Amino acid sequence: MVIVIVGGQWGDEGKGKLVDFLAQQADMVIRAQGGNNAGHTVVTEHGEFKFQLIPSGILHSHVTCVIGNGVVADPRVLIREIEQLRERGVEPQNLIISERAHLVMSYHPLLDKLEEESRGDDRLGTTWRGIGPAYADKIRRIGFRIGDLQKQVFMRKKLDFVVGKVKNPTLQRLYTEEAFDNDHMVEEYLGYAQVLDPYIRDTFPIIHDALDRGANILLEGAQSTMLDLDFGSYPYVTSSNCTAGGACTGSGIPPTRINKTVVVCKGYTTRVGYGPFPTELLNHVGDAIRERGNEFGTVTGRPRRVGWFDGAVARYAVRVNGATSVALTKLDVLDEMPDVQICVGYDFRGEFHDHPMANISHLKHCEPRYERMPGWEAPIGDCRSWEDLPANCRAYVERVEELCRAPIEMIGVGPRRDQFVVRGRRPYFN
Repeated sequence: MVIVIVGGQWGDEGKGKLVDFLAQQADMVIRAQGGNNAGHTVVTEHGEFKFQLIPSGILHSHVTCVIGNGVVADPRVLIREIEQLRERGVEPQNLIISERAHLVMSYHPLLDKLEEESRGDDRLGTTWRGIGPAYADKIRRIGFRIGDLQKQVFMRKKLDFVVGKVKNPTLQRLYTEEAFDNDHMVEEYLGYAQVLDPYIRDTFPIIHDALDRGANILLEGAQSTMLDLDFGSYPYVTSSNCTAGGACTGSGIPPTRINKTVVVCKGYTTRVGYGPFPTELLNHVGDAIRERGNEFGTVTGRPRRVGWFDGAVARYAVRVNGATSVALTKLDVLDEMPDVQICVGYDFRGEFHDHPMANISHLKHCEPRYERMPGWEAPIGDCRSWEDLPANCRAYVERVEELCRAPIEMIGVGPRRDQFVVRGRRPYFN
């Protein structure tokens, strides 16, 4: 069975926690796209683990964890993550890296930063991790794949062209920056190759052998639907396709083999960086949710923008991804609210819209239409069944479910890996 886990808002929905939870029953977890601009957090009895590139199933030794072909990986970050796991007693011997995945090279973060700064007031709010430039080079066919680390002669020859003929002239003439030293870069990346070589594989036969034997596979999406390059709030999006379709192309698993797609949403909404955010709360309520929910970026540490649950965005994500169910996370953050609001759609120029409009200006200037519901004003962290939840909390979930038009089968009631209420099937793989 293959299950896709995808974000249903603007990221940071708790996908890592859900993947870790479901990985108890899984044989393989595949990270399908994105780079170290994504951060997934898992809280266990041994403390908090933060992953930027390594799949969130890595803490389960029986699970094969794959960094898929759709990922762009900074080798420095990847090696640091491996070392940090070892320091905490976790040997990532169950990690495999697709030789088709692309490398974030040393010049990519610099170019990312320089281009972002050149935008001035029109900046996008990138993380300066070089993700966009790495994907751009992939499309231009001048990118380096992780498998290239195993080909020394090829690396030297290609670096001479890409750095000498393309990147250095851009840095020197457009930005008046110093040129990169080719020889130094060759030595640097050959050093990375020695560390990563044991993990680099052709993942196609490995993944398809698992499919053929009926293995339980999780596809772990990074970022989210509203940050998708095509269906997100463009241009304030990431540089990859982070919908269920992107999970297929980023792993090599055909769409006909997908059994379930789970869209993950918070019980409220957050966003990092610039771009339209219809339900944003610029008041003490938003501040309170941010503090209680610890809404600060896993990668950047930046405060996240906070707003009420956006039913139009969630419904859109369910439809774009063909979701079979929804996981509603961090519901406990709303425990102390005397009342809560839900956006059911937007009013713009006298018309009602039940989905995020493609026109970025329209989305920016629309007015959210809200429904108000009573809060439950009781802690739900110890709840483990649907019946344990307060009546007002269940009513809130049921209304969100109606708006999403997909069943809410899992509810996150706290940060730990065990703090889930499962309404659906147990086990989830069946």
